[in-house]
Amino acid sequence: MQKTRHQIRQDVRQLRRQLSHQQQHDYSHQLKQQLSQHPKLSNAKQVALYLANDGELCPQPLIEWCWQQGIKTYLPVLDPINEGHLLFLHYHANSPMKTNKFGIAEPCLQSNQKASIDQLDVIFTPLVAFDHFGNRLGMGGGFYDRTLANVSHTDKSPYTIGLAHDLQCLPKLPIEAWDVPLPEVITPSKIWSWGSVFKPEDTL
Repeated sequence: MQKTRHQIRQDVRQLRRQLSHQQQHDYSHQLKQQLSQHPKLSNAKQVALYLANDGELCPQPLIEWCWQQGIKTYLPVLDPINEGHLLFLHYHANSPMKTNKFGIAEPCLQSNQKASIDQLDVIFTPLVAFDHFGNRLGMGGGFYDRTLANVSHTDKSPYTIGLAHDLQCLPKLPIEAWDVPLPEVITPSKIWSWGSVFKPEDTL
């Protein structure tokens, strides 16, 4: 019997929370190493990332690499007006931060620090699980699904990439009509693109 979305969330979240501190450290640096050569970052000026929570793959080394390259980074912030949606605020080493209702740190809301969706070159999203077809299972709040539903996938739209541990990959997820699939998911060891998987060295 196929697991429900709720069961999958519980199981995968437990697995990633069991990763050791050293494993998390190593995987986050492997992620940075892969993405430092990614073609979508070579000309990027503004990208959205996230701060790791609940055992998520940590992009902090990637964030710091972006700063070194002069790429502006943005973090998701719960939209106080449009409930259930995300805003993206500029994030730097001295950003004033607060904790949102989910216990996740986010930049303090300042309108002059906000980037609209079409100003971002790449949006890196966290996820709970993904499958071989690019389907993404989030935490259940639908924040990224609602936000990414506004991405038109034209040449001028941001490119969306999911970030996950290898253990978060499943052959096939149960999906819903509102789910927004990802064109690409990157794990510490692989790059998954439109359902096909290849190692980073295959792209060089």
